[in-house]
Amino acid sequence: MAKELKIKLVKSTIGQKPLHRKNVEALGLKKIGQTVAKQDTPQIRGMIAKVAHLVEVEEEI
Repeated sequence: MAKELKIKLVKSTIGQKPLHRKNVEALGLKKIGQTVAKQDTPQIRGMIAKVAHLVEVEEEI
């Protein structure tokens, strides 16, 4: 059974670099407080690492 990650946007993307904005959008996040569930893959982990200052991550089994 694959792990899932719950990703929550906690800070605004206003004033952030365009690459960071695109990463947040690619994760499926649009509004502050929104939460999405994604599969735990190296690609998703890399995207989260780029915007770690904007999101909170919780691991689920």
